[in-house]
Amino acid sequence: MEHLASSMQSGEGGSGRQQALSASGVFGREQFGAEELAVVLSNYDLGVIESVTEFARGSRKAPKMLIAGEKGKFLLKRRARGRDEPQKVAFTHALQLYLTEKGFPLAHLIGTRRHNNSMLQVCGGVYELFEYVDGQPYAHTLEATHEGGKVLATYHQLLNDFRTEWKPGTGSYHAAPGVKRGFEVLLAKEASAEDREVLTFLMDSYQHASEMVEGLGLPAWPKQIVHADWHPGNMIFKGDRIAAVIDYDSARFLPRVVDVANGALQFSIVGGGDDVASWPVELDAARFRRFLRGYDSVSLLTEAEVKTLPWLMIEALVAEAVFPIAMTGHFGRVEGAPFLRMVKRKVQWMQKSVDQLIELAET
Repeated sequence: MEHLASSMQSGEGGSGRQQALSASGVFGREQFGAEELAVVLSNYDLGVIESVTEFARGSRKAPKMLIAGEKGKFLLKRRARGRDEPQKVAFTHALQLYLTEKGFPLAHLIGTRRHNNSMLQVCGGVYELFEYVDGQPYAHTLEATHEGGKVLATYHQLLNDFRTEWKPGTGSYHAAPGVKRGFEVLLAKEASAEDREVLTFLMDSYQHASEMVEGLGLPAWPKQIVHADWHPGNMIFKGDRIAAVIDYDSARFLPRVVDVANGALQFSIVGGGDDVASWPVELDAARFRRFLRGYDSVSLLTEAEVKTLPWLMIEALVAEAVFPIAMTGHFGRVEGAPFLRMVKRKVQWMQKSVDQLIELAET
């Protein structure tokens, strides 16, 4: 595929800037318009198309379609507003093309018909087409958890020396100004005394965790390209092996441990049913340890990095909850207040278990 500079061109083979983007569909999920879809697909050499079906997963702001035809299955995606700046897309595509050359497991980008560009700009939107990778979701086994850590370390190792003309972002869940603003929004709303106590506790806990990480030296540590959204939902498994890692939209320039801590949290957190009040507070210790053993099998974490893990995990958990709840009042289908009470219980457990988590990470 050609260098991505050529993919910055717009209106390839289509009808320019016609406004074919549809309004939000069911439950606020963005959808493709019929004319928009016809124009976009005409830019790819897919042969005879047998079916086109909505792929209602991932971000509601980034609609996707599953395309099946004589040349296989493909996934078409329109970039969400705010994540569709051509320079940002070009960076993530350069990253994915580099990983493809290195043999990393991911869904390959498909080039356009005329110029083999990985990015298409028509109909007022930015589009990507990927090969569709069949597989299963994360099965919560120790073997699959080990794989999650091992593949993350491989990702970091491959990208340690990656350089590109496109500049990545640098922000993360650590010491993020947006988290403080999110708490201010929530505290400004009418809330019960109990809810305000929960918000104050989480805000103070987040600040304390950030200070602990800073004190351990993270700002001075080497930075590299990280995934910044490493969780099982961004992986396609075949058995206990990862067939593809997806969603590079958040990739940025940070110390690698920011990725590792989020991955350790996401692979070990214990949820439950719709009643979040009944969710266990503790992490799955076996999966926490196995994820880190997977990472260490490729690249060893330093003693200093290990000591930051519990504090970064607290930051990651709080940030992930506060951002959507401040915007919508909900976390997915769950009301914000009970979800934040559940987060408080988990944070309290992690605060009490810092030494235990460090010991598990070191053994």
